Amino acid sequence: MPILLEQDRSITLPAMKRVRQQFESRSIPDISTALLQELEEKGMNDRIATGDRVAIAVGSRGINKIDEMVKTLVQWVKEQGANPFIVPAMGSHGGGTADGCREILAGYGITEEKAGAPIKADETVVQVGALKSGIAVYMDQDAYEADKTILINRIKPHTEFNGPVESGLCKLATIGLGRHTGCTSLHKGGTIHFDEIIPEAADLIFKHTNIAFGIALLENAYDETMMIEAIPTEQIYQRERELFITAKASMPSIGISDIDVLVVEEIGKDISGIGMDPNIIGRFGPKAEDPDIPQIGVIIALALSKGSHGNACGIGIADLTTRHLLDQMDFEATYANTIACGCDYETEYIPLVMADEEEALAVAVKMQGCPDPAKCRIVRIKNTADLSEMEVSEPIWEEIAKQPERFSWV
Repeated sequence: MPILLEQDRSITLPAMKRVRQQFESRSIPDISTALLQELEEKGMNDRIATGDRVAIAVGSRGINKIDEMVKTLVQWVKEQGANPFIVPAMGSHGGGTADGCREILAGYGITEEKAGAPIKADETVVQVGALKSGIAVYMDQDAYEADKTILINRIKPHTEFNGPVESGLCKLATIGLGRHTGCTSLHKGGTIHFDEIIPEAADLIFKHTNIAFGIALLENAYDETMMIEAIPTEQIYQRERELFITAKASMPSIGISDIDVLVVEEIGKDISGIGMDPNIIGRFGPKAEDPDIPQIGVIIALALSKGSHGNACGIGIADLTTRHLLDQMDFEATYANTIACGCDYETEYIPLVMADEEEALAVAVKMQGCPDPAKCRIVRIKNTADLSEMEVSEPIWEEIAKQPERFSWV
């Protein structure tokens, strides 16, 4: 039996046109030089001693030219007469396994050969202490036993909670370096309470372990690096609070207030912790209450990004998906991440699965109840991190034309 009647499948959809958005484009042209200058100007060489074993903590989020920055940092540590190695600081990502973490790093171009340093991905952790609530705080054993640990991460809004700091150095030091065990432990307190849990856990890590300093990265709406800042450990929390304000203001947006059907070409962990960023599309958690986020009727997710390595966390935010995406899913990696985080599990439920995009669009129009499919307001984006160009349907064209300072036709 066909999913759709012939009259439902043979609908006439509106014409689509490609549009380009104009965002703040300030960026750093030479990443390596900027990083080295920052390390020198902030006197970070005083925090690394000759002969030190130095762990460089690298997360699983997609960061512009992270491979280049890690390679530069490795070389800088060697020039201080120290011995660097890389530690995956990605919580339960990569299925919570050493091989999975190595695979994610390799996907970003970070390998032992390219970076010039060994990667220690063993999942063994050490309990550093506990929060006032009794929840245990852990740290990767290799990083804990090093003489010094350096954090490097992008500062940006989180997908599931609002707080003075969200995704950044504090979260990397606690959830990330806690590996699968530490990630699971801290999530017992509930993601919604991370505004309190992460600062408390970070304070414990910063005071009782070997964190030497952090490197905060800020990106513009085009995912280009616009700021690199080296921060002494004792200043990380306060400075991250300040940088977070800038990071939040630099986020891209769709810029269209009312959308009947949003087609998302790819979702994935490298794009957002929950596949599609609620800071962009709403739908989930406290971010859904933001009045600047568009009202969206139906969301279609077409595929998983290559960098997600089969992890389909957040697939349940979509209303419809395709068999292609389902075939890409690594259920073990997805569920390990989901269960460790104690997520709202409905965001992981598999939505209606359509044969292809054409069928998904026909069903979406029917679900939305558009009386005239040709007047349906459809937007197609690559993913929620790349909004520089998108396709919009004809009923939106007049609205686009009224904003020449923001939009231009491609």
